[in-house]
Amino acid sequence: MHSLLGSAALALALAAGLSAPALAQKTTTPGNEAAADVDFGDDSSEWANDGECDDPRFTGEGSADELVDEDIRKDATDCRTAFEEGKVTLVEDTAATEDAAATDDTTTPDEVEIASPIDAIDFGDDTSEWANDGECDDPRFTGTGSADELLEADIRHDATDCKAAYEAGTVTLADESGTAANTESGDKSDLAILAERINFGDDSSEWAKDGECDDPSFSGSGMAAELTDEGRMADATDCKAAFIAGTITLGSGGSGTAAVAAFDYGGDWSKWANDGECDDLRFEGEGTDKKLLSDDTMGDATDCQTLEAEGKVSIRKVYTPEYAAGAPYDSSDIDFGDNSSDYANDDQCDDPRFQGPGAALTLLESDLMHDSADCKAAYEAGTIILNEDA
Repeated sequence: MHSLLGSAALALALAAGLSAPALAQKTTTPGNEAAADVDFGDDSSEWANDGECDDPRFTGEGSADELVDEDIRKDATDCRTAFEEGKVTLVEDTAATEDAAATDDTTTPDEVEIASPIDAIDFGDDTSEWANDGECDDPRFTGTGSADELLEADIRHDATDCKAAYEAGTVTLADESGTAANTESGDKSDLAILAERINFGDDSSEWAKDGECDDPSFSGSGMAAELTDEGRMADATDCKAAFIAGTITLGSGGSGTAAVAAFDYGGDWSKWANDGECDDLRFEGEGTDKKLLSDDTMGDATDCQTLEAEGKVSIRKVYTPEYAAGAPYDSSDIDFGDNSSDYANDDQCDDPRFQGPGAALTLLESDLMHDSADCKAAYEAGTIILNEDA
């Protein structure tokens, strides 16, 4: 998320602060420019030569539906052709867009100031049992405004209280990445991610909330001495806490394992929902849109579920609950490189060779093989996999 926020903040800062458009000398009004005066760039975009202009500096019927800054000056042939045919024109704020793209890859987090940090925080909703009680119950926050007892289940579920406390200065994010506060080590952070994919059941056991896990689906030092089938999926709070703490693991070697949470298709809030194509980047196959953006994750449920049933898309294995439940994975044959990335040690993998829920939303080539600690931990936890073509 940090990479995405940094890019968004940079775009805002540039839009507000730049006042001398670099192309103003070349253009008058959109549509009257000469092709010779426009720098179309090259054809290095993934979408080059597909018959649509993917450069977001242009607009018109010849432009692709989805445009991203990464394609600025990277689709020369398509855009030049469409421009000369009058199907696209340069947008008026070309200079600010170009300058933002030119500086994005070389800007570090320390060089960017977010004008309003609170706007960058996802406080979630008020579905916590303890919402609106005057204390922040979200364990991602810490401070005098936080409740004395914090549970993982309340992450992003006490929005009103936590936002008010944050504005008052009585709580702050426990870490800059906005992940759970219970992240004393990278291992616990990875286990917390994995825990969200396991169905621990409920607290209906006679021994629930006694500090020991009574579910025979698990094993380890955090387990109760005596286990019965009645405790299976009936001691959720104890077992989840022990799992995140690393004192138990899934699988007892006995007759069964805990049920893995079903795949969550999300909803239909994407701009491209119900258009006959799957726009969720968790899927792959002929039925997916040519551009899959992180913004549409879990936002095109009907299309993706329908196309999956038709055999036209499938879930990328790293996003299946079963894959994470199979952790830990052996990473001994992978060269993760070094830890010199500006975004190293933030509990997200920033190496563009990897994909999955444990990867950062925005990946830069400059971070290739430079985020070893985060990527190794995420790979072993089953939240990322190495791209097949990496």
